Amino acid sequence: MAKQQSLIIFTGRLGNQIGYNRKGKYFLRSRSNGIQQTAASRKAALRFGRASRKGALIRNAVYNALDIPCDGAHVNRLNKCLIPAAGADINQTKGFRFNQDAGTGQFFQLAPTVTRDGRISIAPQHLPAIKGITGLEVKIIAVRIHCAAHVTTGVQTTTLFLQPGAGFEGTSFSVQVPGNGKLLVILQIRALQSGIAVLNSRYLAADIIGVLDTPVVLPAIQDTNYLPAPAYGVPVAVAVPADKDMPVTVIQRE
Repeated sequence: MAKQQSLIIFTGRLGNQIGYNRKGKYFLRSRSNGIQQTAASRKAALRFGRASRKGALIRNAVYNALDIPCDGAHVNRLNKCLIPAAGADINQTKGFRFNQDAGTGQFFQLAPTVTRDGRISIAPQHLPAIKGITGLEVKIIAVRIHCAAHVTTGVQTTTLFLQPGAGFEGTSFSVQVPGNGKLLVILQIRALQSGIAVLNSRYLAADIIGVLDTPVVLPAIQDTNYLPAPAYGVPVAVAVPADKDMPVTVIQRE
């Protein structure tokens, strides 16, 4: 590359030269006479394009439900997960982090699980204490994506408020999102300080914890044991609503 040193500098194409700015300095390079694509390079470009399109579908389906900022590299990282199968197999996205600075595993000693019939289970455990953190907002996001039609057919969210540094009796519930297509289950966790979500990305996590292949029709479940959720961000102690003599888990469904 050649550095522009004349009184008149430019960016863009001028004849067979292209001017560009890099870190405040102006340079020149020659315009390419053409790109010779091999069969392998054309196949790779097609595979990348399909993966990028599927990645955009997933991101746009999830963005509105997420309450945390994604890291700056999440677009490329998600595409990288999808490239091997050219976007045809989104099961490869299981375990993907929308924020690579934090993972949901740091908030649980035993990771939540997702069964094939769409049941989310969080095992009884003692939640780790986190310095300066007084509560955890745990949000389950279920998004159904019709890959062939390239549309989102439904979204469901469920929110729990947990107490770090305390015993948790566990909970289990079903996600039911009608429609056809794959069901992505995202676990989002925000750490709270005095009822307010922290801004530090190390305490904001959102991971894809499950990808279900087929829609499952389940009988309706009446949440008679659940109380209305408290005002946003108020941390509360939780327990499984096993019987009437036990305290109940505070769960908010949307």
